[in-house]
Amino acid sequence: MTRPLTGSQMLLAATKTLSDAGVPDAARDARKLFAYASGVEAWRLTLTLPEPVTDEVRDRFDLLISRRAAREPVSHLIGTREFYGRSFEVTADVLDPRPETETLIDAALRNNFARVLDLGTGSGCILVTLLAEMPHAIGVGGDVSAAALAIAERNARRHGVDDRATFVQSDWMASIPQPFDLIVSNPPYIAADEMADLSPEVRGFEPRMALTDEGDGLSAYRAIIAQAIPALMPGASLLLEIGPTQGHAVGQLMRDADLRNVTVIPDLDGRDRVVAGQMVGFDAATRR
Repeated sequence: MTRPLTGSQMLLAATKTLSDAGVPDAARDARKLFAYASGVEAWRLTLTLPEPVTDEVRDRFDLLISRRAAREPVSHLIGTREFYGRSFEVTADVLDPRPETETLIDAALRNNFARVLDLGTGSGCILVTLLAEMPHAIGVGGDVSAAALAIAERNARRHGVDDRATFVQSDWMASIPQPFDLIVSNPPYIAADEMADLSPEVRGFEPRMALTDEGDGLSAYRAIIAQAIPALMPGASLLLEIGPTQGHAVGQLMRDADLRNVTVIPDLDGRDRVVAGQMVGFDAATRR
């Protein structure tokens, strides 16, 4: 009778499978997926690896490894992604929260805001995080995708901010109530001719409309800045995540729209990541 494989043996074989498929950080992903398949907290995994694996766990793990080898993102396989110290539900209907977007959160939290708008909210990770960090603020998340809004609403409930968050199906600000003292967005900024350079995980499994404007990568910024101006209260800030080569162009769009104190903020790797501008000495109501 064949002895059941141990977790260590399965993990070793799975790591090789993922490495052979070209998956980056294969060992890390294999451990994360084994913990998920076996229902064990990641920190306890080392204690359980020497034990034999049940048929149920083996089958579940084998399926996860097969899907990961086909470059399906780990977040889609386990259904969550960590962001700013919290776990968010994700699916193929929303953009995966990314560590670099935490730069946008840090910049936003330097503002004293009471009413925040997150345009293209997707999973809701930006809005939910800001509301969780600012317990007296309220916010609106807008997205053209009904499927994304459903996930954002669940994430708001997951983190206990649903009583302060409103989600609206809207093409940018077309259906959004106004005004706001902070507007943030991580819009699609990848140019159409750059899509082929993305990893298989991103190109094949994340929503294309959240990645590219199918043009030069700047059309979303043009629309957001034009529509945000009337909705910004005096002293309010507009913060936009950007691609690392777009700082100058997006900054100029803000200056052309008469925003002041325009600055480009780098991420932890030193790459341009956020452009911030401020509405100074201006009553938004007079522009409507």
